[in-house]
Amino acid sequence: MSALPSDQEIARINAEHLISTPLRPADLLFVFGTRRGVGETVDTALGLWRRGFFRHAIVSGGMTPGDTRTECEIIKQAMVVGGMPEVLILEEHRATNTGENVLFSLPVIDAAFGRENIRSVICLGKICTARRYPMTLQRHWPEVEKMLVTINPYGAPVERWHTEPVFRERVLLEWRKIEPYKARGFIADWP
Repeated sequence: MSALPSDQEIARINAEHLISTPLRPADLLFVFGTRRGVGETVDTALGLWRRGFFRHAIVSGGMTPGDTRTECEIIKQAMVVGGMPEVLILEEHRATNTGENVLFSLPVIDAAFGRENIRSVICLGKICTARRYPMTLQRHWPEVEKMLVTINPYGAPVERWHTEPVFRERVLLEWRKIEPYKARGFIADWP
């Protein structure tokens, strides 16, 4: 397990990484696949859908160890069961990481709508990864407006992330990827 971060590091992570953005209706919801927090992800997507925050969605995620279905299949099926019309949900079934989620989804989005016709995207994913979702989109699709909504599948409130060992480990792992990923060109600065 990760050592306790300093108060200064906790404050910086809270301010810079564990963020969400103001929301307004968007053209597309980009659901980043997950094995942890599927229920929370689906509930959040359906809540946004019912409140009119997006017109179409793309769900991206490949095979899950120990399952015969992709993350995309699992999440999309639950969204449809929850009432979202299947025809409004695009699918990407190969991605095994955040970069692949974006790279493999862009051709699917292009084929369905033409990327130039999408002006705004809401990124939906786990809180531990938070701003890396829109930073990855920024690297590969800078023109689109990006908003961020996160789910918290961990046993502690977000403001107490550093007190729960698994939550702390995931946040620190993701936080420490930011600078190396920027240096390697995987992600780009995003406000």
